[in-house]
Amino acid sequence: MKYWGLKSSRSTSKAKEPINASRMSSDRKASISRNTAETKIQLSVNLDGQGTSVIATGIPFFDHMLTLFAKHSLIDLDIKVDGDIEVDFHHTVEDTGIALGEAIQEALGNKSGIQRYGHAYVPMDETLCRCVIDLSNRPILEFRAPQGSPDAQNFPFSLLEEFFRALSSNLRANLHIEILYGRDGHHLAEAAFKSTARALRDAMTHHPRIIGIPSTKEVL
Repeated sequence: MKYWGLKSSRSTSKAKEPINASRMSSDRKASISRNTAETKIQLSVNLDGQGTSVIATGIPFFDHMLTLFAKHSLIDLDIKVDGDIEVDFHHTVEDTGIALGEAIQEALGNKSGIQRYGHAYVPMDETLCRCVIDLSNRPILEFRAPQGSPDAQNFPFSLLEEFFRALSSNLRANLHIEILYGRDGHHLAEAAFKSTARALRDAMTHHPRIIGIPSTKEVL
């Protein structure tokens, strides 16, 4: 199923496999190649990495946020984006969220043995953010922040919600992010990225007592 009305070309590091509830993948990696008239993206993930990253989106603040995301999710992340940032940052930020969501979804496979749910509270100086995630295959974002939240320097606050909406839609996750309070635009963004990363880390982690798909439907 396609999202966002844009065509993308995809290459993955492993072939599609039939769903097998007893299989627990030991190679949770994927690569995405996404090319549109607005952005060209090469992205790869290793869900069982150490949080290393090589990020080049052309937007220094966004690079910083994605580096934080990799570090706190323990996902090894390699991203190269050539976007129309001379227009504005919107297409680059949104399309990176689309590609990242697609790659993580692909790498998760049939989700056998994962914890599925994760949550995290993350403070960043005067800011506190809560994230709760369900890798349910039912995409929705609920994003809440204090009214009048300020921009970070050179990065509009509104792009936070655009990124996380693209991520949740293409990861097909139920994602709730609430910035409970805060005043500094940099801290608001950083707490949102870190809390999402740590919640996702828990949700995608295998648990030794979980056998098969963590759903009574027996599919996610």
